[in-house]
Amino acid sequence: MLKPESGELAAAGPATPARPDRPRRIPTRFVVLGMLFVITVVNYADRSSLSITGTSVRTTLGFSAVQLGYIFSAFSWAYVVAQLPGGMLLDRFGARRVYAGSLALWTLATAATSLAGLISTRVVVALVVMFALRLLLGVFESPAFPANARVATIWFPTAERGQATAVFNSGQYFATVLFAPVMAWITHEFGWRWVFVMLGALGLAMAILWWGWMYPPREHGRVTPSELETMTSGGALVDMDSAPSTAARSRIDRHMLARVLSTRPLWGISVFQYAVNSLSYFFITWFPIYLTQARHISLVHAGFIAALPALAAFIGGLFGGFISDFVLRHGVSLTLARKAPAAAGLLLGTVIAVADFTDSTTIIVLIMTTAFFGKGMGSLGWAITTDVAPTEAASIFSSLTNGLGNIAGIVTPIVIGYIVDRTGSFDVALWFVAAHGVLAVVALVVMGPIRRLRLPDRAEVSA
Repeated sequence: MLKPESGELAAAGPATPARPDRPRRIPTRFVVLGMLFVITVVNYADRSSLSITGTSVRTTLGFSAVQLGYIFSAFSWAYVVAQLPGGMLLDRFGARRVYAGSLALWTLATAATSLAGLISTRVVVALVVMFALRLLLGVFESPAFPANARVATIWFPTAERGQATAVFNSGQYFATVLFAPVMAWITHEFGWRWVFVMLGALGLAMAILWWGWMYPPREHGRVTPSELETMTSGGALVDMDSAPSTAARSRIDRHMLARVLSTRPLWGISVFQYAVNSLSYFFITWFPIYLTQARHISLVHAGFIAALPALAAFIGGLFGGFISDFVLRHGVSLTLARKAPAAAGLLLGTVIAVADFTDSTTIIVLIMTTAFFGKGMGSLGWAITTDVAPTEAASIFSSLTNGLGNIAGIVTPIVIGYIVDRTGSFDVALWFVAAHGVLAVVALVVMGPIRRLRLPDRAEVSA
């Protein structure tokens, strides 16, 4: 690698005491953010791969709509259950080690999906194999977003954290922009199995890069003293993953868990994340199938069309984070700076239901694009989480809100699967998804003011 003073990608690792304070063209924290963004893109490409390949997989393996709905939900069953252990691992071992292992393992689960249906041609065997691999994908991806939030808390001052979390969160949309057309083309030209092989190779490369380059701020050879001062003076918790901090960190036990669960913001944020994720899971599971089956659009065209709402959500996500931090820097309270853009965006997302009233593909794409711009703009749950999470249990708090919020990934695919199976259309399903935009606004009220939590002591909890 390049030496710290000779290029942008300076060597990572324990820094020397006489670290030069030469300004970087790109501060190290933004390079870190770029890595979070790329990994999140890979993360969501793996999650959403089955939605793009779903029609082909269903035809090849003989699955029904209900069976496909359960397979879609398998990821979230495991993802939700594994959140708490994932958060405990992060608080115990830090983001560098846990994230590298998580990324490598979920990559293997993704690549192995290409083998479904090769062991046996029986539908039940293929169903079990596919369901099991999606369960494993959910387990191994469970630390990813809590790790993103942890890294953002470590590396970014409060006034930059809205934009930082918006950037890594927007990776879920860019994944569709970038990969939906590619996966659709690969499926059409070579078969759906090669999609999972390609994603597996990409994920393994990212795991190696993360492990070799990512270190805490004080140990990172590329971080200058002036950047470190900017981070610490602005509220970045730069020592959260350092070796001394890890040793001194509070022990996570049932008493600590009870203290976290007793906080009102945890439940408000969790309901908010549930509502936002319901829109997300419709998009990454049933939306391409909605285009091919309900609107009779070819798979290749559906892949390109799905990229348009995703691009709008990507832009909306960056816009929401920018607006939130902009008004915060200009004197607006943290609570209003986070909640106002979130509420406006999620209410705009409810227009998805209007697609029921037209048969025009152009208008439907316009409606979906508008709705997902709003959804992206309103997705400030991770910014709120990093602002609220108690220092002594940051990853546990993040994991709990993420786990509870991702129950939407269990409920939404299954409910939509039953609706489509029973009614033969997506009309009711779109109203079901739209209602979650209203639920998100209610949750913003429930969570109360946004500020760093002080956990109640044991006596307060037992009382």
